[in-house]
Amino acid sequence: MKTITRLLTGAAMALATAAPGFAAEFRLGLITPPPHIWTKAAEAFGTELAEASGGTHSVTVFPARQLGNEAEMLQQLQTGALDMAFMTVAEVSNRAPDFGALYAPYLADDIGHAGRILRSDTARDMLDQLPGKAGVVGTGFGMAGLRQIVSRGEINSAEDLAGLKLRITPFEPILDFYNAIGTAPTPMPLPDVYDALANGQVDAIDMDAELIWVLKYYEHADTIVQSDHMMFPMVGLVSARVWAGLSEEDRAMIGDLMARHVDSTIDSYVEKEQGWLDQIRDTGRSYKQVDESFFSEAIATWNDTWSDRAPSLAALREVAAQTAE
Repeated sequence: MKTITRLLTGAAMALATAAPGFAAEFRLGLITPPPHIWTKAAEAFGTELAEASGGTHSVTVFPARQLGNEAEMLQQLQTGALDMAFMTVAEVSNRAPDFGALYAPYLADDIGHAGRILRSDTARDMLDQLPGKAGVVGTGFGMAGLRQIVSRGEINSAEDLAGLKLRITPFEPILDFYNAIGTAPTPMPLPDVYDALANGQVDAIDMDAELIWVLKYYEHADTIVQSDHMMFPMVGLVSARVWAGLSEEDRAMIGDLMARHVDSTIDSYVEKEQGWLDQIRDTGRSYKQVDESFFSEAIATWNDTWSDRAPSLAALREVAAQTAE
């Protein structure tokens, strides 16, 4: 049965390649909810692709993990069962560890600096690894906001985080960072976070300002630490199997349009990040703004771990230095 399936898949791809401009109804998956900036960008991409192709192509967007979590969606992309995704670089780094370099603590000075790093040729060149290592084609980078910490208890130093059950996105760079601090990192899907923080299943969470505000995580917080300790990139992906079946014209059209809409998320976060932080500060919760010195030993430990695992780290640090203001 597997042999027959492979033959049929190969035949379908060959037919598609032989027929440039074939019509396609693409499926695009995300983990973010419908109101999220990433989801809106995906929907705008679908609308523009339909217009640019004269209605030949369409995109149906499946937000909020309707097609599974990111690990499951990446598997679907690899097999061609899913056509496209807007996905955290976190999940990609589980298959291509070099992408962990993008999570270097304090690589970016602020949200605007993060955008400049992600738009650099050095960052874009990293996408060339993806077909061979992850079975996907990367069209470009977007991002969410910088990472902050929300805690049910009082936090005055990194030592106060030690031993806390702290919700993280499940990928190695952030796991290593919080292990170095001495927390108990607790992977958890986004839909479970609000209740987990409310009932004490976790003591703290690592999160961006948008979701802290929009999903009201601050309601169950005693302390919000504005640490800005990591950026959180996103990447637009197309299944390499699907890509192989596209005409050169369609590859150019899809690749360019997806890259533009993914990139648009950078502008959205640069524009809105400070407003969310101001609203969070105004809730009256204890609000601490800290810098790199707050995590000094953990950062050194992280750097020791990832300097060898992520070959692009040195080049990204050079880009960061060149694009700092």
